[in-house]
Amino acid sequence: MIVLSIFIPLFVCYSILILYYWRSWKSIPDFIATDETSSILVSIIIPARNEEKNIGLLLQALQDQTYPKDLIEIIVVDDHSEDATAEIVIKFPGVKLLKLENDTINSYKKKAIEKGIAAASGSLVVTTDADCVPPLAWLQTIVSFKEKTDAVFIVAPVVFECNSEVVQVFQAMDFMVLQGITGASVNKKIHSMCNGANLAYERKVFYEVNGFSGIEHIASGDDMLLMHKIAQKYPDRICYLKSTDAIVSTRPMPSWSSFFNQRIRWASKALYYNDKRIFWVLLLVYLFNLSFLVLLVAGCRDHFYWLIFLVGWILKTGVEFSFFYSVAAFFNKQWAVKWFFFFQPLHIFYTTISGLFGQVGRYEWKGRQVR
Repeated sequence: MIVLSIFIPLFVCYSILILYYWRSWKSIPDFIATDETSSILVSIIIPARNEEKNIGLLLQALQDQTYPKDLIEIIVVDDHSEDATAEIVIKFPGVKLLKLENDTINSYKKKAIEKGIAAASGSLVVTTDADCVPPLAWLQTIVSFKEKTDAVFIVAPVVFECNSEVVQVFQAMDFMVLQGITGASVNKKIHSMCNGANLAYERKVFYEVNGFSGIEHIASGDDMLLMHKIAQKYPDRICYLKSTDAIVSTRPMPSWSSFFNQRIRWASKALYYNDKRIFWVLLLVYLFNLSFLVLLVAGCRDHFYWLIFLVGWILKTGVEFSFFYSVAAFFNKQWAVKWFFFFQPLHIFYTTISGLFGQVGRYEWKGRQVR
């Protein structure tokens, strides 16, 4: 019964956490941009490595933005691409192409963003990834939100556009939950969460906190670790932009191996969070999911624990359902609800494995072995 005495408190704490996230997410007002004229020059920084299949779609979407063209600066920083990425970029008029040198570093993405910001002229920096596509009113919505809130760091939503393959459907659902937690966390200012595919921050503030100094050796964390540095200086000026006009779409990983590599990369920065609030949240979530695997193992000796596993599976789904549904509705992906129960064991397994290997192992990312 020792297993149960551990599982039950973890379940109670986890349930309270999820209900808190749900209420926080629901309390975020939907933002509608105004058509008022702005004078803010926006510099869009795009790190790119081997993105010949995607970069053209992104650049076209940026040139089609409703925000005034003379107030948009697009900077692509080529990270040692081995394909036609650079050749595609130079075909777009007005796009500035920079290239990383042969630096021996552990975080090429941070270096690319840093180089892009150094060459930028805009007061507002917007970052996205080369495999993303924003809606037409994306920049207009971000700038309008900036002017209304006076935020120095804006976290905006990202969604996976998937096909019918199980690996892609699972990622889309999992990522929506992460996005919901991100919005809830930023709204209540309980810990620092964001995604570098859709961020905006003041250029001067980036330099006020010395950019990536102190975190440049960490392979991941160009988003959340920077956010925490800025939040320490401006705790009340970090905002979440909840607007369907601000949703940037991207594609999930094409295979299970690439998916696990991505999640291991994300998990690898966990021990570097100076914000201990998020560390304890991550620890709770990890231990709760690990307890399900413990129940499976314990069931080999006593089948009673397999029954507890099944009951826990059902209760976990029930606790998370309202939160998941409200987030899925925001992203217009209510179809995912029917799969929510069935993907729970897979979610438990991947959370446990990626959390472990993120701290003790290496992973491959964009053709590089990263520690």
